[in-house]
Amino acid sequence: MKFFKETDVVVIGGGIVGTAILRELSKYEISCLLVEKEPDLSIGTTKANSAVCHAGFDAPTGSWKQKTNVRGNELYHQLQDDLDLDIRWTGSLVVATTDEELQQLQILLERGKANGVKGLVILTREEVLAKEPNLTTAKAALWAPTAGVLWPFGCAIAFAQCAVQNGAQVIRDCAVTGFVKEDGAVTVVNTTKGAIRTKAVINAAGIYAEEIARLAGDDSFTITPRKGEYILFDKTAAPSLVWGIVFPCPTEKSKGILVCTTTHGNTFIGPNAQDQDSKEDTAVTPAGMDEIIAGARRLIPNLPLGASITEFAGLRAVSDTGDFVLGASKVPGFFNAAGTQSPGLSAAPAIAEVLAEAVGKEIYMRKKTNWNGKLPKKKAFNRMGSSEKQKAIAENSLYGRVICRCETVTEGEIVDAIRQPVGACTLDGVKRRTRAGMGRCQGGFCGPRVTQILARELQIPVSQVLKERKNSCLYYEKFAPEEDK
Repeated sequence: MKFFKETDVVVIGGGIVGTAILRELSKYEISCLLVEKEPDLSIGTTKANSAVCHAGFDAPTGSWKQKTNVRGNELYHQLQDDLDLDIRWTGSLVVATTDEELQQLQILLERGKANGVKGLVILTREEVLAKEPNLTTAKAALWAPTAGVLWPFGCAIAFAQCAVQNGAQVIRDCAVTGFVKEDGAVTVVNTTKGAIRTKAVINAAGIYAEEIARLAGDDSFTITPRKGEYILFDKTAAPSLVWGIVFPCPTEKSKGILVCTTTHGNTFIGPNAQDQDSKEDTAVTPAGMDEIIAGARRLIPNLPLGASITEFAGLRAVSDTGDFVLGASKVPGFFNAAGTQSPGLSAAPAIAEVLAEAVGKEIYMRKKTNWNGKLPKKKAFNRMGSSEKQKAIAENSLYGRVICRCETVTEGEIVDAIRQPVGACTLDGVKRRTRAGMGRCQGGFCGPRVTQILARELQIPVSQVLKERKNSCLYYEKFAPEEDK
């Protein structure tokens, strides 16, 4: 058999978990690569979630969710500076609006202490209002100071870039089609780009982790897609909403419909939790919108709905085990990082440690002495001071040309995002790296200009530029009638 690639470990899936695992593996004297079926990273759950780094008080004590959430939160505090991650440590509130919910706060407090979460305390109504003046329905709240909000796409891309910097590979537009076994162990990954010879495979395929596991002969779990819908508000709405993370008391099915800030000053409400069969349906629904609005109004009665700028939905990968599915499977050479619904984003760096340790029990892995875990720091143009902006423009005149007016994103930033390691190759890839298209007009002004820049930098026709996934071209070539040729 002719091999497209030969490597020690293949990671399947380019979301936050897969990229974190690849970075962790890059610390060792092994070869490793990540395959992603889509044209870019972070197209699944990582692109549409609440972007919260949870403190870790909610998960059952002793579960994978609890252990990796608390550890992951600690690691993000360390990684923020190393990888220049966009994180705001706002803390979080779980709000009780009824006498019955006051008892639930006490349960969460005790569980959080058992889980090793630091700084937890129950605040009075007056103390809550001092932090969040618009929470007029609050009777009390559980305060978790170690929680925060992060930029999930930026984290995943930083993990991937750090891994590549240390010798790992990322192959996009490369779907897994099957496996070959020798003596019962997985040794070959078949993909749409060819066969990859390997010693170990890590399945971090998100909502498709069940299908990948079945291809390898592992039927130990199932994955149900759970849709969560959101409404995002313009930055001008922030004074009418919240400055941090505000949860209702959780249910058995979800952490509830929250009101939450983002790292860039917007605020959102959501998500709801609707199990479904489809792993592709991310459409928002009138019923879903009504549900999250009603849920958010329990916390903020006077929602500024006129300031909403977009609605979206994401899918969470819910395993039938009720917990993350981590570690070696019953198939030799095949490992799972599956069912990583919330708090999967918070837990990702710790999940990576668990998987690296598991793989290290089957193949020899020695730590590198020259591993570089830091990325260069780069400040967004709209966060620079006047002197910093002048310096950036002097060094590169493209920084003097604003492409996205809403977010003040320059052509220089867009070009850098395309040319960087694991760079943007789609319209939404640019958006996730630079925020061009995420402002009030949602790309209505800058979208065509970003498309032109992509075509120029990738040296392809405008008609071949993708919005996000395969066959998502926004423009077509106009041909002259036959008689005019």
